[in-house]
Amino acid sequence: MRIWCRYVTAAPFIIGVDEAGRGPLAGPVVAAAVVLGEDIPAGLDDSKKISAKRRAALDQSIRSTCGWAVAVIDAGEIDRLNIFQATMEAMTRCVAELATKSSSVPDEILIDGNMTPAGRRDGWRWQARAIVGGDGIEPAISAASIIAKEWRDRMMIEAAAAHPQYGWERNKGYGTAEHMEALRVHGPTSLHRRSFAPVAQANLL
Repeated sequence: MRIWCRYVTAAPFIIGVDEAGRGPLAGPVVAAAVVLGEDIPAGLDDSKKISAKRRAALDQSIRSTCGWAVAVIDAGEIDRLNIFQATMEAMTRCVAELATKSSSVPDEILIDGNMTPAGRRDGWRWQARAIVGGDGIEPAISAASIIAKEWRDRMMIEAAAAHPQYGWERNKGYGTAEHMEALRVHGPTSLHRRSFAPVAQANLL
């Protein structure tokens, strides 16, 4: 588990939360929590609906003007917890970091999706509201989705340099035909999620 954080004061104290990387066969799951500052970057939206160039620019703007925290859980921890619990844990850790830095209780936590960590992770102790499609509705969640995706993409591009045969700079660890063929030929790496069926099956070949 790794955490990075930057804090700004804001009233009301609303945190938006989203994750990136639940579905890939390799790499970490990354959660981001964002508190919007006074200068809210223009053009916030679901990270998947924004061009790569625009998303990279927004990521820089969000991280320089807003409060944020990022939590990363690697493949080994995903295998130990399962991907759902690992995602809930990552969300818990980044929200805890922002709440600790502020020394105050968040007024509201908005989470993309239909579930929150409440009752699922021991460290979660705040009121939260899950919003289906929240990354395209709530600006704070949109900002979190952008940071989480950009952060994870950078990690996978860096990992691709050490493991070039899997094409992670292109597929970001998802199970594309290119990635699946590389798994068949080369087998899994330490960055692969061995609890995921395609990886487990490749390991038996």
